[in-house]
Amino acid sequence: MPHGESWHKDRIVKHTALIPLVTTIKERCRVCYTCVRECPAKAIRIRDGQAEVLAQRCIGCGNCVRVCSQHAKQVLCSIPEVEALLACETPVAACLAPSFPAEYDDIDYRRLVGMVRALGFKYVVEVAFGADLVAARYRDLLSAEGRKRYIATSCPAIVGYVERYHPGLVSSLAPIVSPMVAMARAMRVLYGPDLKVVFIGPCIAKKGEAATERVRGDVDAVLTFVELQHLFVERGITPLSVDASDFDPPRPGHGALFPISRGMLQAAGISEDLAAGEVVAADGRSSFTEAIKEFEDGDLDARLLEVLCCNGCIMGAGMVTQAPLFSRRSCVGHYVRRRLESLDRDEWRGRMSQLAELNLSRRYDHNDQRVAVPSRDEIVQIMQRLGKHHPEDELNCGACGYETCREHAIAIYEGLAECEMCLPYTIDQLRRTVRALEFSNEQLASTQEALTQSEKLASMGQLAAGIAHEVNNPLGVVIMFAHLLLDEMGKDAKYREDLQTIVESADRCKKIVSGLLHFARQNKVTLAATDLHELIEDLVKTLTLPASITLRVEHQSPDEVANMDRDQIMQILTNLVGNAQAAMPDGGTLTLWTGGDETNVRISVSDTGVGIPQQNLDRIFDPFFTTKQVGKGTGLGLAVTYGIVKMHRGNIKVDSNADPAAGPTGTTFTVILPRKAGSG
Repeated sequence: MPHGESWHKDRIVKHTALIPLVTTIKERCRVCYTCVRECPAKAIRIRDGQAEVLAQRCIGCGNCVRVCSQHAKQVLCSIPEVEALLACETPVAACLAPSFPAEYDDIDYRRLVGMVRALGFKYVVEVAFGADLVAARYRDLLSAEGRKRYIATSCPAIVGYVERYHPGLVSSLAPIVSPMVAMARAMRVLYGPDLKVVFIGPCIAKKGEAATERVRGDVDAVLTFVELQHLFVERGITPLSVDASDFDPPRPGHGALFPISRGMLQAAGISEDLAAGEVVAADGRSSFTEAIKEFEDGDLDARLLEVLCCNGCIMGAGMVTQAPLFSRRSCVGHYVRRRLESLDRDEWRGRMSQLAELNLSRRYDHNDQRVAVPSRDEIVQIMQRLGKHHPEDELNCGACGYETCREHAIAIYEGLAECEMCLPYTIDQLRRTVRALEFSNEQLASTQEALTQSEKLASMGQLAAGIAHEVNNPLGVVIMFAHLLLDEMGKDAKYREDLQTIVESADRCKKIVSGLLHFARQNKVTLAATDLHELIEDLVKTLTLPASITLRVEHQSPDEVANMDRDQIMQILTNLVGNAQAAMPDGGTLTLWTGGDETNVRISVSDTGVGIPQQNLDRIFDPFFTTKQVGKGTGLGLAVTYGIVKMHRGNIKVDSNADPAAGPTGTTFTVILPRKAGSG
């Protein structure tokens, strides 16, 4: 295991106590790597082809929930916790996030408040007032003396990202609570310290923020709009089943703009002056990570970096609506304009003054989740495992979920990714597997063919053994007495011609029986190192060829030694040469060729004879099949040849043309034998 993987797993064990905000339903995960691609914190680990959200690395942005088309991501459910709070006698307040107009654009806000009250909440307030309080603190922060630089902390996912992946910037996090926490603290001042507070909004990260040690106890539970809708359906609560009701005070001002990108700046009266560069705002997965990196590197010289993980809170993963971004912005804008028109500004200023001394400060913790960067050699090793040996092999296609091949390699080193996530690598592996399957299929077909032939040979062997016992002895008597009678008869004897026919037929029967006996005994191979050159040389010495046939001997290389049964291979060559000679009654060229490679040796016997018709090629190795004239062959020669080759774990191929119109006629038999064959 690489050092990086071990180090990473140690860290995983260390932080297992964290709340898993998002988990994977493995039965639904289709390994599309979309969640990996969309996770800014790279908190998704692929293990055994399954996407796993690592709680200690997750910042709760909800991107993985939003982009998963298979609905394989499951958000931590807070409904039982909220129901338990509502079942108690202690009053419970529901704090609605200012993004609610984008979620419930088809419901009058008074009806929505009535529906929330029907769930059992005593108070229903707008978190937007907490945003007003927070905006005022940001305005004071920037008006103070000094050049200290800050990162806004209204978005808990941003806070989590900085704590985990840029711990050096923790001191730059603005020491101001989020609007959710500010509203919870304000509610307890206004309605009593025993009040229970439930935040309802679009953000999954709020669940993690509420459980954070630094602000634990301020917010008792967090519901997403998805969970709120579930409660409405479960209780049968609809807009028409409740009485309309207004929000409880305090009423908000421009803080209602917080869920829109740059809304906090407008609420605080802070201008994003592009020329001055004092304030910079960024939102969205890629923009916020780049902005924080540049802020840390010093390339972004701004006093306040106002960043949101989503494109505004109105795009949070805890929302039900499928409306597009600008439609949601429009809904919030219309609602804020209507509410500001009816706002009692004196009352609002009074509330702000009443809570001016409210403690809205907080501190942050280092939760370093960075991993050791692998060395160049370690990255090269992983890249080579992925089949990327040269820079041009790095396609950076993004199919794995990482922007570059090197990022993927680093993730593999960190234990977050697998090699199989690389599409080109997987395709290459698939091609190799297909080729291996094709080779296996070829071997299987060859083995099946060999088994079929072996069954034929075994049957013929049994038949041959029976014939040998039952026919050979009486046949010998017939042959002996036929020859004696032939010798005793004179040349002009009346029955001499008939007797001659009996002798010839009996001799042919003897050849057939002899061939069957030889065929039946081919069941053992005695291997020994054999030089093919010497074997061919000995074969040539035994040949008696007519003057019309030209013999050619060709050797591909000087070293052609293989383990084989010399006598049986000699028998093969004798059979093949005999067939070649018979195929050239008018003469021609007989070629003996040897060659091979590190694994196999090859012996070819070629002739320029009449060739084998195409319809006979599939039957030439069948016992007793022959195209020779009656009395010229038994049909066992090639069957015996095939059996010997297969017992050597080899193969025999034939290439023949019997049609002069298609080119020169002739036949080539090629015997392929392993250099180091096992014993047969």
